[in-house]
Amino acid sequence: MAIKIFIDQGHNPKNPNSGAEGNGFQEADLVYRIGIILRDMLNKNPEYEAITSRNSPDEILGTSNSTSLAARVNAANQWEADYFISLHANASANSSATGSEAFVFSQTSKASPLAESILKWLQYIVGTKSRGVFSRPGLYVLRRTQMPATLVELGFITNAEEARNMNENPGDYALGIYDGIINYFGTT
Repeated sequence: MAIKIFIDQGHNPKNPNSGAEGNGFQEADLVYRIGIILRDMLNKNPEYEAITSRNSPDEILGTSNSTSLAARVNAANQWEADYFISLHANASANSSATGSEAFVFSQTSKASPLAESILKWLQYIVGTKSRGVFSRPGLYVLRRTQMPATLVELGFITNAEEARNMNENPGDYALGIYDGIINYFGTT
C-alpha cells in the first residue's frame, strides 16, 4: 500500500492568507511550483501517492485566514493522508537571514525525524543551512491534522539569493524534500 503524502503549498496567491513577499516574489507562487514538482516526483514512485492543497497557481482556498487553513487540514484529513507537509518561504526584517527550518507539533511526533531528514537533504541538494526543527503546537496545520505533520520554511524570501534560488531552481527544492522523504521511510 502506497504511503500517502499531502503536500500543502502554504498560502494563497492573494488574500485571504496571501503570505510573505520579498525581492519581487510572492511566497504562494514559489511554494506552489515546488509543491507541484514534489507531488509529481512522489507519484512517479510506486511506493507513494501524493496530492497538493492547491492544483492551479491562481486557486484560492477559503474566504479568510481561518477557512483557508481549515480547507487544507480538512482535505488532508478527509483523504486520510499518512503525512502532511506544508511548504513555506520564511521572511525576516533582516535581509541577510538565511536557511531552512521546520516546525512540528511536538519533538516526539513521527513528523520530527521526517522534518530532520528533509532539512538534511535540502542542505545537501540546495545548499541551505539547517536552522533546525522546532515545536510549534499552536500552528493550526500542525494542531488540527490527524496525521504527523511538518511545516517547512524552505528559505527566506527576504534574502535576495534564496528568493532567486527558490524561483529559478524549484526542482532542486522539490528533490531535496523528496530525498528527505525517501530517506526517512527507507524507500527507493
